Amino acid sequence: MSEIIDQQGSYTKEISREFFKNVYSYMFGALAISGILASYCGNEAFFVKYFMSQDGGISPLFWVVAFAPVGLGLIIQTAYQKLSYGLLLGLFVLYSALMGVSLSVIFLVYALPTLASTFFVTAGAFAGMAILGYTTKTDLTKMGSMLYMVFIGIFIAGIVNVFMESDTMGFIISVLGVFVFTGLTAYHMQQLKQISQDATIDTMSRQKLSLIGGLTLYILFVNLFLSLLRLVGGRD
Repeated sequence: MSEIIDQQGSYTKEISREFFKNVYSYMFGALAISGILASYCGNEAFFVKYFMSQDGGISPLFWVVAFAPVGLGLIIQTAYQKLSYGLLLGLFVLYSALMGVSLSVIFLVYALPTLASTFFVTAGAFAGMAILGYTTKTDLTKMGSMLYMVFIGIFIAGIVNVFMESDTMGFIISVLGVFVFTGLTAYHMQQLKQISQDATIDTMSRQKLSLIGGLTLYILFVNLFLSLLRLVGGRD
């Protein structure tokens, strides 16, 4: 009996390790795609050519690129069970690419050393909260629910502030964003740990869920990075 239990435990650990290997592969892959495109498109010539209208305002294409990832993210996360893995992966790559193009504007606003230092600070904070979420024995479900309510408020306030352009509101949103996205990182790591240890999930579903997990962590990382950048980043 003990040998059977040991074998089951070893099998669970193995599929858990494979699950998280895939999760982080998707996450880092998305970061790489976005980073490459952001740096390539992050110049004034590209912005003027594609994101400026003839009258000097922001072109409709900019808003399409900026908000299309929101719709794609919702489709991926809500309809992944109905979509084939190939289509899901294609949407994931498209999402990462659009995010990279939309994030390219930060290269016009912030100096490269500022972007680099903020990225490493984000990586450290993200890793710390991910480890905390994976190792803690405390159930973070209630905390996650509350953080998502705050996140919805931040999202709405952020859209409003695009038109208000209030520095005070922007600062408050950024501060709340740091707490929300670090907290959600811990929460989702705990959720992913539970999924990774569920041996009843079939192989294809596990593959799709690892992609969803990678997407979720990618979104949290990017939003934490942007929140910290607005707080500590000196404009170029």
